[in-house]
Formats: sequence, C-alpha cells, structure tokens
Amino acid sequence: MKKILFIIFLVSGIISDAMAQIDPALLRRVPKDSARTQLNMDAVYSRPFLQVGKLPISLGGYVEANYQYLQENGVSEGHQFQMRRLTLFVASTIYKRIKFLSEIEFEDGTKEINIEFASVDIEIAPLLNLRGGIVMNPIGAFNQNHDGPKWEFIDRPISATQMLPATWSNVGFGIFGKKYMENWVYAYEAYLTNGFDDKIIDNSENKTFLPASKNNRDRFEESFNGIPLFTGKIAVKNKMIGELGLSYMGGVYNKFEDDGLTLDKKRRVTTFAVDFNTVLPQTGIQINGEWAWVKVDVPDTYTEQYGGRQQGGFVDFVKPVLKKPMFGFEKAVLNVAIRGEYVDWNRDAFKATGGRIADEIFSIVPAISWRPVAQTVIRLNYRYNWQKDLLGNPPSRLAGFQFGFSTYF
Repeated sequence: MKKILFIIFLVSGIISDAMAQIDPALLRRVPKDSARTQLNMDAVYSRPFLQVGKLPISLGGYVEANYQYLQENGVSEGHQFQMRRLTLFVASTIYKRIKFLSEIEFEDGTKEINIEFASVDIEIAPLLNLRGGIVMNPIGAFNQNHDGPKWEFIDRPISATQMLPATWSNVGFGIFGKKYMENWVYAYEAYLTNGFDDKIIDNSENKTFLPASKNNRDRFEESFNGIPLFTGKIAVKNKMIGELGLSYMGGVYNKFEDDGLTLDKKRRVTTFAVDFNTVLPQTGIQINGEWAWVKVDVPDTYTEQYGGRQQGGFVDFVKPVLKKPMFGFEKAVLNVAIRGEYVDWNRDAFKATGGRIADEIFSIVPAISWRPVAQTVIRLNYRYNWQKDLLGNPPSRLAGFQFGFSTYF
C-alpha cells in the first residue's frame, strides 16, 4: 500500500509540474454531445473531460466527501467525517472511431482501489459497435450511471449496492448500438464476461449477497467456473416521455466441476431489472426509479436465511425550487428531493410453518441540495431506515443527518 501511495503522489507531482508549464489557453473542456438524446448507457462518456491542446488524452474525475451523525436504536458512533471516493477518468480517441476510456476509483481514502471500467470501443455502424476490456455490466440503470455529482443523495441506493452489486464490472467482450428516429432513440447492449462465484451464498453477511463476489479480484484474470456471465439490456427513450430500460443478467455461479470430477450441479443466479426516468414538463420534477428481482439456486443444505429470491428498488423525486444567481454563481439551482427504498432480502417462506420470511428493509431520505454549477452539488440528507429480521420482530431503526458535497473536476 505504501508503494501504491508513493506512485500516486509521484505521478500527481509530475502531472502538476507539467500542467504548471502549459499555457492555460491550451486547456479546454471536451464538450458533451448535447445534440442527441442521452441514455443511461451513454453515462460512461457523458462526463466533463479536460484536454490539453491537441494531445490525444483527456482527463477528468469526481470526488465526494461528507459528514454524518446516525443513530441505530438510540446508539450512535458519534460525529463522522468520510472521504467516500475519488474517481479518475482517462480517455483517448485512438482513431476517429476507436475510443478508450478507463475509470479508477479510490474508496474510503485508499481502503479500496478498483478499476471500474477500462475498455476499447470500436464503432462499426450505429447499430453495431464492439466493446472489450473491463466493462460495466448493464443491470439496471444505476450500475452504469452512478457518478456522485449526478445525484442529490449522499448514500447510493440500498437495492443497487447491497442487493445488486453496484459498480459491478468484469472482463469480457460485447456489442452495443443505438438508432435515432425523430424524438425516439432505441438502444441495446449485450456482453459475455467473467461472473459470480460461490461467495454470494458463503459470506460474512450470512445471507444471499451478490456484492460479495466483488471481493474476488481473480475475476479480472480468470473465470471462477469457466462459464461466461451474460448481461443484456434494451432501452427506449422519447424526448417528451422519458427513458425505459429492461435488463437481464444470468449465469452459473458455483464451481460444479474440478479436473473432470463433478462436484455439484450447475447452480444459476438470475437477475432482472426495469428502470425509468423522466421529467414532468409542467413542474420540472425529475423522477428516477429502478426495480430488480434476483433468483439464486441455493443448495438444500443451506439454512432458510439464505434466500433463493430477492427483490427491491428505489425511486427519486427531485424538484428544482429556485433557479437564480446566488453568491456569485450565475446558474445556481436549489432542489428539494426525496428517495424511497425497499429491499426484501428473502422472499421465501419457512418450510416448517409456511409463514413468510420477513427479512426486509425500508428507507426514506428527504434531501435539500444546492448546485452552484451543474457539475457540483452540496447536499443535506436525513436518512430514516427500519429493518425487520427473519422472524418479523419489531424493526431496528436507524436515523440521522448527512451533509456533504460531490463534484466533477
């Protein structure tokens, strides 16, 4: 870790010295494509980048940090300051229809360092483009469109981070494409990548937990069982109505064979998701929601706390209430927002009684956010969760305030 930090500081120093010697007139922001309708699948490139003169490399990133004071059942860890993440983007147009983009994220200081995206795109035709490398599996919308400055909420959605594995990426290859027809745009993505492992049912959470597979760093160099994970998505958007996305991700997660010896049957994990976003024309209210279903073939030897079926999602409502110059910022915006969340960790029933397993969490998060510019957000959230255990006992309650910022740079 000390070597990694040394390299980071060394590279940062070299870049800083180099930038200091560059004529500021050569620095320019690479404009985003605003002429066409953007989809969630475009989020990977729909970011502000800084380009130096005619160099083929563009740089960018974002940072987010916050303060929080939370209590769970009357017990608190006190006042906490958190450096959630620092993410760096490096992009290059190798040729006019060959692009490369990488996204490297440092979470909680340097507690976790992840390559979330590093792929080469080759454009053949609008409906046929090739992508290879470390790709972001397009399950739902948040997994692709997760940058902190785009959201009015400090915490990422529970369903997207604890039921689905947010920022879930793997090594693989695939195709994608889009077609424009007046006010409509149609798009698809399809990838074969390395996939999950048996940690989704053998983990410290003691429940079916798909994000546990993110800890397997070997997935970037080898498949756990030799069978690819398939992820596919179709999306349609109308400029006046909004965007609707349907996605699927499925594959075998267990090691069923070793050196020709059969260990178990092939056990599959399957996820479906639907996402929708729109802006109501009369009020300007932005609506963004996602719902997902997970099905896992859990061995009969596991106890009932490991659910074979899960479901959950979130919906955000964001209302701009004030758009005017504020404190010297000409296009500042003040928003009020609210998020509702729900996850059912176990949709199965007790075998002995037939009663419902009540392992679920509800959450509501009102928020106020101020955007001095579109790329920067300062946000105040109040989080209130209530969570029931397997037996449906009176819920555990968590509540408290969070305050922080997130900005592109």
